[in-house]
Amino acid sequence: MSKPLKQIHLAAHFPGVNNTTVWSDPKAGSHIEFSSFAHFARTAERAKFDFLFLAEGLRLREQGGSIYDLDVVGRPDTFTVLTALAAVTDRLGLTGTINSTFNEPYEVARQFASLDHLSAGRAAWNVVTSWDAFTGENFRRGGFLPQDERYSRAKEFLGTVTELLDSWQGDEIVADQVTGTFLSDAKAGAFVHEGHHFDIHGRFNVPRSPQGRPVIFQAGDSDEGREFAASSADAIFSRYARLEAGQAFYTDVKSRLAQYGRRPDQLLILPAASFVLGDTDAEADEIAKDVRRRQVSGATALKHLEFVWNRDLSSYDPEGPLPDVDPVVGEEHISRGRAQVRMYRDPLAVAREWRELAEANNWSIRDLVIETGNRQNFVGTPETVARTIDAYVQADAADGFILVPHLTPTGLDEFADKVVPLLQEKGVFRTEYEGTTLRDHLGLTHPDETAGERAAS
Repeated sequence: MSKPLKQIHLAAHFPGVNNTTVWSDPKAGSHIEFSSFAHFARTAERAKFDFLFLAEGLRLREQGGSIYDLDVVGRPDTFTVLTALAAVTDRLGLTGTINSTFNEPYEVARQFASLDHLSAGRAAWNVVTSWDAFTGENFRRGGFLPQDERYSRAKEFLGTVTELLDSWQGDEIVADQVTGTFLSDAKAGAFVHEGHHFDIHGRFNVPRSPQGRPVIFQAGDSDEGREFAASSADAIFSRYARLEAGQAFYTDVKSRLAQYGRRPDQLLILPAASFVLGDTDAEADEIAKDVRRRQVSGATALKHLEFVWNRDLSSYDPEGPLPDVDPVVGEEHISRGRAQVRMYRDPLAVAREWRELAEANNWSIRDLVIETGNRQNFVGTPETVARTIDAYVQADAADGFILVPHLTPTGLDEFADKVVPLLQEKGVFRTEYEGTTLRDHLGLTHPDETAGERAAS
């Protein structure tokens, strides 16, 4: 008996605060005007996507003490944008990254409960931690937490937010105009939390929202991050959008669920993926190469090399060979607020590897950065891209993909018009929304039903 076809989940990531966006393209629009967010969201909803996703940066990145302006700089507040988008969409899920290191549980619980009410049940929270003291300088606590403390705080933060949201059961408001009784329970919203990171008690002032709690996303790839997702998240973002790596990640994370009393279908694996479409596969390949070279200008290539070399390389020719000097190794780094700095834990070894690659392939600095950096995941005709996405999902490399176009706000339009209909024809993607909430779109049960299942078992 053949395995039934899996239904594909698709989401749209509004690009920004990174160099994947070709903001200098004449077709690119604003990354701060609401019209850009509205166009992007409406395109995603027209294509029946599950949700829109907003990342968030809490401080502008710096290079050599100056703002790094080769990326898109800045982003409006996440909650403000998502709340505004709730008014111009009807079904699209609204997912925001909110940091658990520099916020407070009461404030975040109140904001997400409000967003869930205002959107009629479409709110989702991407729970993240912050890793550096550089970002912490913007906040009263300053400094930062070691990795084990970050996840300890994140777990307690999420647990505390859950306690606050669950302080309302959902049936307290009777609003009887005849008797003048508004609440059936005068203790609604009461909470007490005593823990290592938080010691709070009081009354939560937002009644239970349509989803009960926002859908929870998690993006960590470390062992702690994967374990956190297995224990607490509804979906996990992944950077493994290639088949074999995706399958390995998928198997690893799903295998962790049983110890928490969860089924494999209670956590979705959703890698981020970029795409380039063409009338032929060959044309798409050429477009992808052009896009990549526009994403990595000569100036950008030198700045990226500085992530490893930790020294000013502005005097080098980006079309010339790699520096013959070694990286500067130390705690202080000229690139502040960049995740890539953490990736290159042994810069001397990375430099040796890159020199060998460049010499073997006759690559310039710019060539090296292009070839070793992020590449487009799905390149080809609409038919090729639809077939590849479906094959990856059916092969359990993912449950779907979060698409990251290189143009804002129109970069999603072609995918919506040309690829989505092909997936619908295959019977692996919805033609209409079947429910009203994000939990409906993702096939997730309401938390009250899940609690009932656990109690019964």
